[in-house]
Amino acid sequence: MTEYLAILGTSVGLTYLFILTLLEIVLGIDNIIFISIITDNLPKNKQRSARLIGLSLALVIRIIMLSLVSWLIVTGK
Repeated sequence: MTEYLAILGTSVGLTYLFILTLLEIVLGIDNIIFISIITDNLPKNKQRSARLIGLSLALVIRIIMLSLVSWLIVTGK
C-alpha cells in the first residue's frame, strides 16, 4: 500500500492531487447550482429537503465513483 502513496511525495503526484481537488470543487459547485435551479420549481416547504437529498446523493455517488476508480487502479497493477 505504501508504494501507491509514494507518488504523493513527488511533484507529479502533488500536481495530480491538486488538479483532482480543483475538479472536485468545481463539480461540487456545479451540483449546488444545478440542484438549486431544479428545486426552484418546488413549493418552498419542500425545497430545503429536496436540496439536501440531491446534494447528499451527489456526494455519495461521487465517493462511490472515486472508490471504484481507485480500486481499478490498485487492482490493475
